[in-house]
Amino acid sequence: MLRVAQGEGRCFHRAFPSPKYFATLLLIFAAGASAQVPLNRSPSGAVRIFNTDMAVLEIQDRREDLPCSVEPGKPLLGFDLRFHAGYEATVPLSELAGSENLLTILFRVYPVKRPEDAVYFVQKLKVPSIEDDAKGNAYLQGYFDIGEGDYHVDWLMRDRSERVCSFYWDTQASMPEKDKEIQLGIGAGVVEPVEFQQFTEEPPVERDHTSPPLNVKVLVNFAPQKQHAATLQPLDTSALISILRSISREPRIGKFSIVAFNLQEQRVLYRQENADRIDFPALGEALESLNLGTVDLKRLSEKHGETQFLAQLLQKELTSETAPPDAVVFAGPKALLNENVQQETLAEFGQVEYPVFYMNYNLYPNAIPWRDSIGHAVRFFKGYEYTISRPRDLWYAVTEMVSRIVKSKHGRQTSAASTQ
Repeated sequence: MLRVAQGEGRCFHRAFPSPKYFATLLLIFAAGASAQVPLNRSPSGAVRIFNTDMAVLEIQDRREDLPCSVEPGKPLLGFDLRFHAGYEATVPLSELAGSENLLTILFRVYPVKRPEDAVYFVQKLKVPSIEDDAKGNAYLQGYFDIGEGDYHVDWLMRDRSERVCSFYWDTQASMPEKDKEIQLGIGAGVVEPVEFQQFTEEPPVERDHTSPPLNVKVLVNFAPQKQHAATLQPLDTSALISILRSISREPRIGKFSIVAFNLQEQRVLYRQENADRIDFPALGEALESLNLGTVDLKRLSEKHGETQFLAQLLQKELTSETAPPDAVVFAGPKALLNENVQQETLAEFGQVEYPVFYMNYNLYPNAIPWRDSIGHAVRFFKGYEYTISRPRDLWYAVTEMVSRIVKSKHGRQTSAASTQ
């Protein structure tokens, strides 16, 4: 990705945000990024690159005939339970002045103890014509995913004049000792390109066949983290999709029903019933119909329209099942409505025989600590609420939730058997 910043004394947002937001902000950068493409190896294992480029990577001598600086980013764990690493390169605009240019970035990443397993990436960036007296810098970013371990990166950039800037660094991805039990989404010592597309098909999961599969219904409120934002950004959806993927990868769950909705628009966006796997591409396509910036006059005239919609949704999804699921799971950001669904209304739904859960995605738990409208309803049904602010929160929440579902199902089956 290339950002051009012109002018002296002007302040520019840095490419590497604080660790808390790094993994999700990667998805925002992707929208305008020219992706790093991994280079395929030949059947003999060779990678086809120019000999001069290979020499720069092998010699390991810092080159600056094309002046630039490189700032490596610390690998950080995302909600997808993968370590995201990368860099930001800075080039003075004065070095790119003149007619159109082409910058080629080539880098390789490999486990320190296995250099033969290096993964090569290439990226080409077109630079527009720049005035000779231009001031400021151009910022270029690149990203890659790694598993736990120690890695080395060899990096170079060259322009059309064959001027080269090179940089070399070591990086490490490691889990804290207290989180070693978390199962990551990428193996140790593995290097892979970043997957910027959120709604790709999930790979098949080997299900647990030692016991009857669990059947869960998941209701996701696809809404911005900032409640009144006009658009749903990748930052907003990334954690919610990660919640769905974490649930879909659980071996003990064999049937999924998905309801995607938006409280602000007061409508269901997507529905999938009793499926063996979640259809992520179809879900992504359905979310394209979401238009938060459009104001519906009819909805404006309804003082508590969002509350009424939530009440109707709860009634339909919690009471209309001929074959009830083993659990219902809500997920979404804080849903702070002007009025909660009244307890009298919830009581009319009758007793819910299965456990109810709420995975509340809240980036700022200290700033917004109070329970929201969905949380109040889940509490009424004696459900369980988890605050998801960090990747570790998601893993532990799903692990505990599935354990509770298994225990609840076993208890109901035992109770039913004893009454026969």
